[in-house]
Amino acid sequence: MTQTLKTKVLIIGAGTGGYVAGIRCGQLGLDTVLVDGGDGLGGTCLNVGCIPSKAIIHAAGKFETVAKAAGGGTLGITAAAPAIDLSQTVEWKDGIVRKLNAGVAALLKKAKVKVIKGWAEFADAKTCVVKTDEGDIRITAEHVILATGSEPVELPFLPFGGDVISSTEALCLSEVPKKLVVVGGGYIGLELGIAYRKLGAEVAIVEMADRILPLYDKALTDPVAKWLEKHGVELHLGARAGGFGDGKLSITTKDGEPLQLDADKVLVTVGRRPRTQGWGLENMGVAMAGPFVKIDQRCATSMKNVWAVGDLTGEPMLAHKGSAQGEVVAEIIAGHDRIFDPVTIAAVCFTEPEIVSAGLGPNEVAGRDDVIQSVFPFAAIGRALAIEAGEDGGFVRVIANKGDHRILGIQAVGQHVSELSNSFAQMLEMGAVLEDVAGTIHVHPTLGEAFHEASLRALGHAIHI
Repeated sequence: MTQTLKTKVLIIGAGTGGYVAGIRCGQLGLDTVLVDGGDGLGGTCLNVGCIPSKAIIHAAGKFETVAKAAGGGTLGITAAAPAIDLSQTVEWKDGIVRKLNAGVAALLKKAKVKVIKGWAEFADAKTCVVKTDEGDIRITAEHVILATGSEPVELPFLPFGGDVISSTEALCLSEVPKKLVVVGGGYIGLELGIAYRKLGAEVAIVEMADRILPLYDKALTDPVAKWLEKHGVELHLGARAGGFGDGKLSITTKDGEPLQLDADKVLVTVGRRPRTQGWGLENMGVAMAGPFVKIDQRCATSMKNVWAVGDLTGEPMLAHKGSAQGEVVAEIIAGHDRIFDPVTIAAVCFTEPEIVSAGLGPNEVAGRDDVIQSVFPFAAIGRALAIEAGEDGGFVRVIANKGDHRILGIQAVGQHVSELSNSFAQMLEMGAVLEDVAGTIHVHPTLGEAFHEASLRALGHAIHI
């Protein structure tokens, strides 16, 4: 027998867009139902993406530190050669995920959001049936928020299964593969490839473009490329992957030559696509923008009172974008006057070293004579040298308007620069000028001083260079 349920707001997807929308709806007193049919509360980010990958990256960094101490000593510290039981590392990572899952569940309960575990299928824009372990539930809603997220792209000649894995499986391996081949030189492939190299795997990367991280300018990616070279990561740029069998991946090199790469595991990270199949999107009558659901500045679709947030709505596919959109939609439904119109959405690559980009980069302002670009190296920052973060070619770059000094973009590459990303985004969001950064007393000794000095340099009077 099918149960029937009516609600003010129905949210499909419990990722960072959906669950944040749910909590905010609850805070605003809206009767809300959240349907979780994917990876679990927190979605891809919390369960099989951002959080677990950073846990594995952290563990890999710890392992590398001990390995350095065992390989002749570092900072006067020596140690015995380390070993790793990856299954225990994965269990520790899973514990973090479980803790965060429970935290999200508690927050939703506190906000009086009804959570239903199951897969929804829409018959029309405002009606869906959710198949649960206890039976079907038919839900009708006044407002629907679509937050179904995204999924890894599968290559037809390298289907997932067995030793061909996605990032999801890469975060759950029971042992470090001896030889790992990563297909795709974007941020996901590089983050995990670098982590596994630190853990002792032999790593090769196959990328169709002529350099890694092709969405970022070369100056930002060069320090990462140097790390890969220094640590023996095999790079095949301008190359195409083929089939996999008998422990060998076939590729075609930049010169058109066939090559076989030994691989215990092949990690395919060629991108993510919006999750639009299998839940009745085609029955909802919403307009599309290519593979994505089309939305306006209010995150409204073409169907009245149907909203969409997160990866489903297009690039950038970032968790913090989805969360911000979820808050906006909840407040609009509650009668507030809101739009989603950020000045910037900062992006971070948790590679070695890390990369941050917010606002316009040098490629977007190329050829313009009305902008100032200023770079300050971490090699001239005391804190960076004191934590071994000043010798990898890292820097902070500021791009500003020459006339009024309005900051247009900020980038950085270096160890731990992800922690500067919020400062960068805040300055851009507030419409800061170079003088605002220059006039802010930055704490010494910190990495953030490089932002201060880059802004001073743009004004013509850097102190420490």
